[in-house]
Amino acid sequence: MELPKFLLGDNTDFPEDIFIIHLDYPRFIINLKDDEVEFMEEAEDLDEAELNAEMEGLIVLANEFYDREIKLYEE
Repeated sequence: MELPKFLLGDNTDFPEDIFIIHLDYPRFIINLKDDEVEFMEEAEDLDEAELNAEMEGLIVLANEFYDREIKLYEE
């Protein structure tokens, strides 16, 4: 099965939060409400500097994904 790179998630227990789930490596969930990131696995092959650089780009992509999804829902 081919999975998308990002998924949009919400939960009624957290009505103010918007979650983006990144399914490629490194897998993580970002809460767009406060940009808090929770990793679902350890990034073992990346040192801290590489991981930080990678995450900066992925967070930008996650926000772009969210903006695109919301725009499509509004159409």
